[in-house]
Amino acid sequence: MKLYYYPGACSMAPHIVLREAGYNFDLEKVDFATMKTAGGEDFWKVNPKGYVPALKLDHGQIFTEVAVILQYLADQKPESGLIPKAGTMERYRLMEWLNFIASEIHKSLGAFFHPQTTPEWKERQRALVGKRFDYLASALDGRQYIMGNKFTVADAYLFTVLNWTRFHKIDLTKWPKIRDYLAKMVERPAIRESMKAEGLLK
Repeated sequence: MKLYYYPGACSMAPHIVLREAGYNFDLEKVDFATMKTAGGEDFWKVNPKGYVPALKLDHGQIFTEVAVILQYLADQKPESGLIPKAGTMERYRLMEWLNFIASEIHKSLGAFFHPQTTPEWKERQRALVGKRFDYLASALDGRQYIMGNKFTVADAYLFTVLNWTRFHKIDLTKWPKIRDYLAKMVERPAIRESMKAEGLLK
């Protein structure tokens, strides 16, 4: 199994889950300037969509899209406890969170990476992010993790995209629940190992 990734990008979510679930896997870094991988592959041929993550399975099939990869990995290792059983209300609640993270947090924060955005646009975007963070902070109140008291694949994804607030200099003082959540998450061994492997921690 091989995960195509870029340091700190949303591909870090499946990277974390691969470690949490105890998979044997290889990492292949993608250079978006050349669209080549560290091993010399043409990444356009790996994922014609042109972005990470891409997960190449041992039999050759390739999965893309964070939420799908996360569910696939956790479903193959049910003993890991990283995802509720299919068909249960808890599973649908987790899918609800994955969709919210993807469409509201990932999209909102990811837009800050575009180099041509104006200061005015960023200010408007910060206001939108603030509304999403208000909701997220209320959801985290009284919870250790986003689904309650158990770490799931949704936490791997949420941590990954919330970690982008560091790069964008978004002050989390107004949302101590989110700030504390991030601080707690970064202490998890699988998260620290993933960040170290991607060159984000020493």
